[in-house]
Amino acid sequence: MTRLAANLTMLFNEHPFLDRFEAAAKAGFRGVEFLSPYSYHVDQLADRLSLYQLELVLHNVPSGDWDAGERGIACHPGRVSEFREGVDEAIMYGRALGVKQVNCLAGIVPHGVHREAAHETIVSNLTFAGAKLKEAGIRLLIEPVNTFDIPGFFLSRTAQALALIKETGSDNLFLQYDIYHMQRMEGELLRTIEANLPSIRHIQLADNPGRFEPGTGEINYRVVLAQLDAMGYDGWVGCEYKPKAGTVEGLGWRAAHGV
Repeated sequence: MTRLAANLTMLFNEHPFLDRFEAAAKAGFRGVEFLSPYSYHVDQLADRLSLYQLELVLHNVPSGDWDAGERGIACHPGRVSEFREGVDEAIMYGRALGVKQVNCLAGIVPHGVHREAAHETIVSNLTFAGAKLKEAGIRLLIEPVNTFDIPGFFLSRTAQALALIKETGSDNLFLQYDIYHMQRMEGELLRTIEANLPSIRHIQLADNPGRFEPGTGEINYRVVLAQLDAMGYDGWVGCEYKPKAGTVEGLGWRAAHGV
């Protein structure tokens, strides 16, 4: 059965961040995810998760200066020490919040850096992070992101992510499959998911175009979600979309799509 997690970075933005936990619980979500916990004391987040009986299913490794446009630093050759310090911080938060997996955004290839250097850097960083997180009992995920929304993003296709996983040789590195991003880059959603299901540990959704809620665009989510169940996918599905006309107002898609 499909388990939906509310992405609190994108949903319930009608409320201050710490109030979104209550809003998600009232809307019927049992799981939540978000990009970054690091602006808040871990006890603040733990208290809200406990109070509203929510499971935190995912957050990211520190991703650099988000407000300045950075979208991860794993491929940045000059910031390896910062990346490794971020892994330690992710472990601290992850342990305290009961998180079983964290996502690592590859980042935009820095200006003046050859792609080969970026590739060598991310392989080294993922090898390090996968081993360090395994010691902590936390899975490491990587996520291909479309280059229409984020030009220059290093990791943009499923096959590229799978090749990185193979190259690191890590048994603690898996795929986060974002349906919206991969619809924009590849299509062939269900065939790709089914072919690579053993490597996929988290799925996220949004419709296309617009990255709004399911039912607003071209993706047949009734079929997609039913097929995920049929395939035996037992992970969470993160609702990482932009509500088109308010979060609660847009949640009718769940019943309409049988979840």
